Amino acid sequence: MQQTNQKLRESLKLLNFTEKEANMYLALLELGKGTVSQISRKAGINRTTGYDVLDSLVSKRLVSISGKEPKQEYTAESPDYIIKLVTEQFNRAKQELEAATELVPSLKSMHNTTGRPSVRFYEGKDGLKEVYEDTLTSTEPIRAYATIDDMHRTLPNYFPEYYKRRAGKGISIRGIVPKTELALERTKHDEEEKREIAFVPTDKYYFSPEINIYDNKIMIASWREKLGIIIESKEIADAMKKIYELSWKEAKRLDQKKEA
Repeated sequence: MQQTNQKLRESLKLLNFTEKEANMYLALLELGKGTVSQISRKAGINRTTGYDVLDSLVSKRLVSISGKEPKQEYTAESPDYIIKLVTEQFNRAKQELEAATELVPSLKSMHNTTGRPSVRFYEGKDGLKEVYEDTLTSTEPIRAYATIDDMHRTLPNYFPEYYKRRAGKGISIRGIVPKTELALERTKHDEEEKREIAFVPTDKYYFSPEINIYDNKIMIASWREKLGIIIESKEIADAMKKIYELSWKEAKRLDQKKEA
């Protein structure tokens, strides 16, 4: 195992990781999540330096933070983000992208996520984009509560391209949506964007945050507070899916009643 970690460490250094970043990242992958003291101890780095190194990994979006001091915890994001890091942030050459692609399966094999519910927070407009990027990992149709107006008002240039990428990955979506002019306009693209909508009256059911339920995750995008949240829990996701199906039936009934 030690020899394997050394190879992974050297590969990460080739992708512009410092030695300490590589050590901390590998330690956190094995732990899954932990405090700065736990991660630093496992990585063999002093606690004060550990804060700086983890902050650097957070800025690269390879690590997320939950909670507040003194109980603040760090969670390793999926190693898939390394490919995104190489392509988007560093604009690396083809050879480095291939190296990252080969490295990710080994890192994922050591990523400890078994039976570990988690809550991750993302702030600002970039954070909101980040939670939407996670929905593109879904292996099933997304169940959504969404207000089109607030989405497009906050991230006007993001969603048209996001819709195309989601559809391109074959991920469909069902949405319970307040019936506004913009939402009605968007339905013209439902087929190409793999979307089915059930409209609800805006006077009774207008809501701002979007909620997406997929796999074992619940994504919440708070437009007014500029806050993104991802809850990962099989039990909670299962309950939310059942609640959604009840809501979907009523939303479809209300939508059909309006048409009648």
